[in-house]
Amino acid sequence: MNARLSRLAVFLAAVPLVAACASTRGLKELDPKSRDFISKVRYTITSEERKAFLALSPEAREPFIEDFWKRRDPTPVTPENEYRVDYYNRIERSNRLFSGGGSPGWLQDRGRVYITLGPPDTRVTYPRGVTFYGLPTEIWWYGLYTIVFIDEYWNDDYRISPDSAGQIAVITRAQTEYNKPQERMAQPGEAHYASAIAGLDVRIEVGDGGSTRFTLSIPNKNIWMKSSGRSFQATLEVTMKVVDGAGAEAWTFSQAFPIDIPEARVKQALAEDFEAQAVAPLKPGSYTLNILVTNTTDGSKASLERKFEI
Repeated sequence: MNARLSRLAVFLAAVPLVAACASTRGLKELDPKSRDFISKVRYTITSEERKAFLALSPEAREPFIEDFWKRRDPTPVTPENEYRVDYYNRIERSNRLFSGGGSPGWLQDRGRVYITLGPPDTRVTYPRGVTFYGLPTEIWWYGLYTIVFIDEYWNDDYRISPDSAGQIAVITRAQTEYNKPQERMAQPGEAHYASAIAGLDVRIEVGDGGSTRFTLSIPNKNIWMKSSGRSFQATLEVTMKVVDGAGAEAWTFSQAFPIDIPEARVKQALAEDFEAQAVAPLKPGSYTLNILVTNTTDGSKASLERKFEI
């Protein structure tokens, strides 16, 4: 079982348990910083760590917090703790992505899964329900496992369906392994905690008069879009840079592309690609094109490098 499915197992099984184990008395005695810490790490802290933290004297809490993140740092030799940075980034993204409903996005079901597992491999939305008389539904795929969310009250507060929560019976054995911080560490070169947009490609067409057209494409199904009213929206910031054979910059391009897909077109749009074009005046020679795409909705990125001749 891969690491993402292990995280799914512990998330579905352990969140209610951790909440039940919380000591009201211990929480009330915490200073604001400690209370914020213990609240925000609810999706990654083990029950043993939580009990230990609540039992600490005030002067021992800061060293505990530092050690807590160090034991989860995938690359201890670097000054930045990538796990901690990405964990808090996911909380921020969840608040932006799941702003509907009656609670902050990171505390909603979709936010909890997003923080625990990261962006799904595939996401399909049904704003008007799977069937004619259905309820708004989202289906997330992590490998072969699906998580179904249903907006029962049509208020953009999607809850995990009972059928999805029931999958815990299949994968609960991964809980013990997941709860060991060292087992969650990414190895050098892995991207367990990175957010990437899959499927970026580019078509290069050399025209008459020295103009070269670049057409980049990304499958819409791989772009995270936020539900906003009766549409799904995102903004992609596209940067292109061309350098010549000597490494000198020959051309640059930067532009933001808003995406706004009406509910009625969601199913059709998911089968289509997002496309962006730019034209560069280039002389004959050897070049390298570098592309960076950033989805400002959730912070995910995609990059590509392509060599070409004119």
